[in-house]
Amino acid sequence: MTEAILTATGAPAKPSNRQVLTAVVASCLGWALDLFDLFMLLYVAPVIGRLFFPSDHAMLSLAAVYASFAVTLLMRPLGSALFGSYADRKGRKGAMIIAVVGVGVATAAFGLLPTVAQAGVLAPILFLILRLVQGVFVGGVVASTHTIGTESVALKYRGAVSGLIGGGGAGLGALMASLTYLAMSAIFPGESFDVWGWRCMFFTGIISSVLGLFIFNSLEESPLWKQLAADKAARAAEARRNAPVEIATSPLRTIFSPPYRNILLVNLLITVGGGSAYYLTSGYLPTFLKVVTKAPNNSAAAILMLGSLAVVIVSIAVGHLSSLIGRKRTFLLVGVIQLIAMPALYLMLPHAPTLTMTGVYVVLLSALGCMGFAPILIFLNERFPTSVRATGTGLSWNIGFALGGMMPTAVSLVAQSPAELPVTLAAFVAFISAVFLIGAAIVPETTSRLSEIRPQGAA
Repeated sequence: MTEAILTATGAPAKPSNRQVLTAVVASCLGWALDLFDLFMLLYVAPVIGRLFFPSDHAMLSLAAVYASFAVTLLMRPLGSALFGSYADRKGRKGAMIIAVVGVGVATAAFGLLPTVAQAGVLAPILFLILRLVQGVFVGGVVASTHTIGTESVALKYRGAVSGLIGGGGAGLGALMASLTYLAMSAIFPGESFDVWGWRCMFFTGIISSVLGLFIFNSLEESPLWKQLAADKAARAAEARRNAPVEIATSPLRTIFSPPYRNILLVNLLITVGGGSAYYLTSGYLPTFLKVVTKAPNNSAAAILMLGSLAVVIVSIAVGHLSSLIGRKRTFLLVGVIQLIAMPALYLMLPHAPTLTMTGVYVVLLSALGCMGFAPILIFLNERFPTSVRATGTGLSWNIGFALGGMMPTAVSLVAQSPAELPVTLAAFVAFISAVFLIGAAIVPETTSRLSEIRPQGAA
């Protein structure tokens, strides 16, 4: 597939540098702001466990919190189906604004919830319902942010932008969550954090709604989607002149029909592997530092911030590497490195001789965990034509990452005590690295295929 866009109405006008920059920044910050909202739970997981899922067994309480995190992830495919279909039919911008604002409002609402001590069994029920609502909106964010940025940039920058949005956005979101956790720990030290600190952390979610409206207001649709819209209008006009009128197929129905159904299933090997690696490193390290290494709050927050910076840098680098050597070769290389290094680092982390070395291991694990999914965003974009790209990318990403997001819950259930976490995590990351490698061996090379605008076989 060449880079020429095959339509009856000609190629779209080249977007301005400002339009490209706005699209990339909006995609990156949109994803960062939503992960900031989502990750705050991970930073206060032990506190939430005590207040909403109390148990005599600390690991069961912790597992319940991670299960509530997984519930959010399981709702993300529904969000992708709803918002992705809207984004493919009506445009990326509107879907992005509604989804980002929705996530921020839902996150802020967590700060208003009563605890078990105040409302009994109603407290965890309300908590889980709100997590379900949040998950739908997060799924919608993926469908829009993960397409408009890469659709707006030139071929040679798409890998780097993929890393910037997918990994860099995640790193920035985690960094913002780390800064918020550090600030709230300082403002509400000791037991006061269990009373007001965690609530104020969630209240900051409203900031993402305000920023989302401000940032996305000036955003333009991607040139590829504009071209698709023009192509649809031309074909509709032709159909009106030459009956019968063509009946449009919904993007969601197209994705679940051949050949895209098979593409979706194969994509899951990559997204499950990449998502699991991320959630078992950046997603679990805040808890690991608290319950295994017993790092002080301030030190843990500083270490996690360094890890988040590493995620941003490494994601951009590995994403760009995929433009130089291809997506498939990058996946294979990363899979081998993860299979060897991540289990070893988790086994070494509890025995780090100094806090500095603990930080080094955490930063390395954070970097390794993000390497796998840095090129995933552009890879998924290249797997689907423009007319179903938001739906296909959103479903592939969210189903895979939903399954990957269940891994921390499984780890907490399998480990009988905090002392068993290092070995359990080492085994899990080895397994998911193997899954990722299998997917890398199966998937085709996709570089340069982004400009296809309609499903195969379309008129």
